[in-house]
Amino acid sequence: MANASCQDISFDFTGRFLPPVYILVFIIGLGANGWGLKSLLQKWKKLGIVNVFVLNLGLADILYLLTVPFLVVYYFKNKWIFGDAFCKITRFCFNLNLYGSIGFLTCISVYRYLAIVHPMRVMGRITVTHSVGISVMVWFLVSVQSLPDMFYSKTWGNKSGKCYDTTHKRYVDDYLKYSLGWTFTGFCIPLLITLGCYGHVIVVLCRTNTTDKVLKQRCLKLLFIVILLFSVCYIPYYVLKNLNLWSRVLQKQKICREWSNGVYIAHQISRGLVCLNSALNPLVYLHGNEDIPAQLRRRLQQARKAVMRLTPSQVPLVELSNM
Repeated sequence: MANASCQDISFDFTGRFLPPVYILVFIIGLGANGWGLKSLLQKWKKLGIVNVFVLNLGLADILYLLTVPFLVVYYFKNKWIFGDAFCKITRFCFNLNLYGSIGFLTCISVYRYLAIVHPMRVMGRITVTHSVGISVMVWFLVSVQSLPDMFYSKTWGNKSGKCYDTTHKRYVDDYLKYSLGWTFTGFCIPLLITLGCYGHVIVVLCRTNTTDKVLKQRCLKLLFIVILLFSVCYIPYYVLKNLNLWSRVLQKQKICREWSNGVYIAHQISRGLVCLNSALNPLVYLHGNEDIPAQLRRRLQQARKAVMRLTPSQVPLVELSNM
């Protein structure tokens, strides 16, 4: 097709779509993660193995959410004004959050699998110290995997005022190869591990009649949350990101496709969806931490008692006014 078709891409869609999504995610994510982390830290001495992973999941979310206001300013102004170094730091924090979240969700899945399917083998052998060491390893691997992204040009000398989430078109060929490898190691492998663990857990729970019903329900709910996160936040992002990069490679070679504009818009939508993981991850607190649901129930009971105390006190006043 003629090269003129390549210029029909709706680049202004990003500036209209992403800022409202980022603002919503920032408000909900910061409040939910802040409350969840506070609940965990209040019982620091009793922090369990799974809660260590949940704590790190929350820290990864907070790290990314602190950079969101700068992205909102960028997309509203359609110009990056914070410098090349901070642009790279912002994108690096996004990658840490993305791959850190996937890594810690995988750790939670593996631990649940071992605790339910092989309880006698792991009982007493896996401690909080082990989970802390594994968390440090996850942070290290995620950092190493995300570090090469910082060596790609993000602002191109700030001539265009852009802060690319990938890189300038000049380097898009190499970036596509890097992205495909990154997708396989940082997403596909953890996804298969997570699905395998929860799939086996569900089979074991369904076959064992003696299993506590509450445990079954919690595992099913946690499985639903993980599937929701991967289906809504992660899978569309990785598929459309690589398709969009491929489209840019074709455009660089003067090969245009009718689907380029559609892929671009879909990719921007997937970018909004992937940042939702910072607002949805707190759902893991509710089902990964036994104490938080109890706290919620206590607060609801306290609120109900407060309402009940107020109601009787108002009855005599009403009766007196009618006398």
